[in-house]
Order: sequence, then structure tokens, then C-alpha cells
Amino acid sequence: MIEKRDFYINGAWVAPAAAQDYPVIDPATEEQCAVISLGDQADTDAAVAAARAAFPGWAATPVAERKALLQNILTVYEKHKDAMAEAIRAEMGAPHDLAHGAQAPSMPWALQDAIDHMDAIEWVQPLGDHAPNDRILREPIGVVAMITPWNWPISQIALKVFPAMAAGCTMILKPSEEAPLSGVLFAEILHEAGVPAGVFNMVNGNGVGVGSQMSAHAGIDMISFTGSTRAGKLIAKSAADTLKRVRLELGGKGANLIFADADAKAVKRGVLHCMNNSGQSCNAPTRMLVERSRYDEAVAEAVAAAALVKVGPTTESGRHMGPVVNKTQWDKIQGLIAVGMTEARCVAGGPGLPDGVNRGYYVRPTIFADVTNDMEIAQQEIFGPVLVMIPFEDEADAIRIANDTPYGLTNYAQSSDGARRVRLAHALRSGMVEMNGQSRGAGSPFGGVKMSGDAREGGIFGIEEYLEVKAVSGWAD
Repeated sequence: MIEKRDFYINGAWVAPAAAQDYPVIDPATEEQCAVISLGDQADTDAAVAAARAAFPGWAATPVAERKALLQNILTVYEKHKDAMAEAIRAEMGAPHDLAHGAQAPSMPWALQDAIDHMDAIEWVQPLGDHAPNDRILREPIGVVAMITPWNWPISQIALKVFPAMAAGCTMILKPSEEAPLSGVLFAEILHEAGVPAGVFNMVNGNGVGVGSQMSAHAGIDMISFTGSTRAGKLIAKSAADTLKRVRLELGGKGANLIFADADAKAVKRGVLHCMNNSGQSCNAPTRMLVERSRYDEAVAEAVAAAALVKVGPTTESGRHMGPVVNKTQWDKIQGLIAVGMTEARCVAGGPGLPDGVNRGYYVRPTIFADVTNDMEIAQQEIFGPVLVMIPFEDEADAIRIANDTPYGLTNYAQSSDGARRVRLAHALRSGMVEMNGQSRGAGSPFGGVKMSGDAREGGIFGIEEYLEVKAVSGWAD
């Protein structure tokens, strides 16, 4: 069993101020695979003190030197990429191919993205010809607390840490206690790469403990959080007393609008996208809205697509689906499936473990048809492999249903009509819109509106999250 009780503070691995062992459970086997320790106020204070002491020197480090360090981290990662994938596989149940092909590689993707966009920042910018001696400076905000989730553990760490380092900030990371092993390995990689002491610190803990302590801490200038909308609200309230900057990347209930003129693979593509990562993605297209004339055909296509989604051991290669992260999540999903059985027509999957499975937190790929948007399964973020299908009459009806949600992260549209797609891009109330199966490009910001939060991660936008704007007059070149 792996033992990782220490925290990374001020460039060294240190024992917790008080022992609070916490088991890490492999969701595919329901067996303990590791143990960590949860931090307390003394650990949080030590990490904040280290970050504050390191900030002046790191903020003053030339951009070119910060960039060179990030490039060195990229080199060091290559030696540890398989270990990173295996950590993610064990801690949150990503199957082998997903862990090695998408989960672990999200770290170098985010790192390269930060490197690529550092030179696009105008660190010193003239205000304009009307004020030749005025300058706009972009400077690091200070000490940043980062709270990351378990569903894409290293992706979310990388999308916060590397832009903040590029900006010149120092930081304290609290990974999810449900998936902490990737965070520990991340700290080891940064240490090996030569990140200066105090620039990056990591304290394991839970939301009630370290998470709450960081949210309220007067020594922290900004908090960046990815997780549930419920937790995001609590963090924003706690942070208000110290007026720290708060950036939240929260839940979603994405609508996938499939019009009658959509391509033949649109339904299958939407089902498989929904089921990816066992449905544990905040930007998953979990509401499939289908034009009435194609609806019955689409339901049949969705059932056929769901039949292709198999579950299997996380240690084996293949395109099968893994478990959800823990018993708490499994119970929540099962409860909402039970609600769906009373609200709508279950055409695939349903409650209980998949056939042939007697161990692990596996969920049957489930589809509900004839759903209306006021149903609980259409409004709640289930965060599992559960898709709801809703018919619509016309474009206006589709937009109305899609926007009738407290969330606004990612919406999707499938149509061969380019003019319609442009109209939808403007009309859908979300931070992102993806159309006809085309992913957004590198440098495109990830983030939402409404109850999905206000963060923008990735590209130049991700670095700007960690910068303050300073106006200066009387500048002398």
C-alpha cells in the first residue's frame, strides 16, 4: 500500500502538524490502495507563510526565466508520465487507456498551452497616443489557493498551477482527498524540475478543513476552485470577508441540440461523449434535445450506442467504461436513476450494478427518453453515465429548453445549416458552445456562466486570471 502522509511546503516534504490518516480507495476494487494525511490549520498557515515569503522573488523573476522553468517541468514530466497515469487509474477509476491517453496527458497539454501564451501577455503596455507617458502594467496578484476536484485530477491542477506560475504568483494546492496521488506526484515532478522553495506548496485535506481555512485566510490573495456549485457558493461566502479574488469553475447540465439535418453520427457521438469518463465531466452533454421529426429514430440510435458502452477492469486496455469515484457518488447516481424511473421512460441501463459485476462502483450506462425539462433528472447534475432525451419542436423551442437551467457551462449543437449554428452560438447561454463534434482549439478558454461559475482557464485567458492591472502615469522609458 502506498503511504503519502507528508505535505510539500517551502520546497521540502514535511510531516503533518497532527496525524489525520485518510484512506484512498480504488473504486474498481473497493479496496484501500493508499493512505494520506489530512492537514490542519497549522499546516495551512505554514504553506501560506512559505508562499508569501517566496512571492516577491518569484514575481520579480524575468518572464524568460519563468518560461524556461516551465519548459523544464515539461521535460521532467516525460519520465513520470506512466506513473501519473497509474496514479489516476487507481485513485479515481479511469480505465487504462483513458488514464494513459487522456487523463495523464492533460498535464503536458496544459503546461505547453501556458508556455505558448506567456509571450502574448503585454506585461507593459502603452495606454495610447493621447497619453504617451502612461503605461498599463500586468502584475501577479500574489498568493493563490487552489482547490481541485477528483474527476480530471491532474488536468485541473495543471490548468491552475502553470498559468499562475507563468503570471508570477506563488500558490498552495489542495487536491481532492479522493484523488490525491496524482497531486503528490505532481509536487515531486515540480521539485525535481527545480521550482524555487515556496513558489508551489501542497497540503492535502478536505473541504471542511484545509479548503475552508484557505477560503478565509487573510494571507491568501486569490482562490481558484473547481468543483460543485454548492461548494463554490460556500467558498465565495467565506472569501468575502477578506475581499480576495475568487474564480469558480463549477457544475453543468449541457444541452446537445440535434436538429433533423444533423449528420448521421450525431446521436451516437453524443451518447459516447456523455458516457466518457463514466459521465464524470462537468461539461458532458447530458441533455440530448432532438427535433421532433427525428426523435423516435434518435431514441433507437441512442439505445444502440449505449449497448456499445461496456464496463470493465481499469487495469485492462480497451474502450470500456470504469467505475465512478466512490460509494457516495454511486449512491447519489443510483438515487437519481430511481427518480428517473418514476419520471420518464428508461430505454437503456437502469438501477444497480451492470451485469456480471459484483464489486466496484460501476454504473449501468443509462438513458431516459420522453423527458421534460422540468423533471428532476433534467435539472440536476447527475455526474454519472446518465443521459436524458427531450424532444423539441423548432429552433426557438430548442433554445428555450437549452437555456432553461441554472447552469451555463457547455452547450452543443448538431446541424448542417451554418446560419443556424451562428444563431445558436449567440443564443445559447453558456461559456462554451461546441458544434458538429468539433472540439475547441488550443488556447480556447474553459469556463461558464450562471451557476457554472466565472472562471476562464486555458490560453491567454488562463494567465490573465492571475494578473492585476496597474495604471501608471509619468513613465520614463
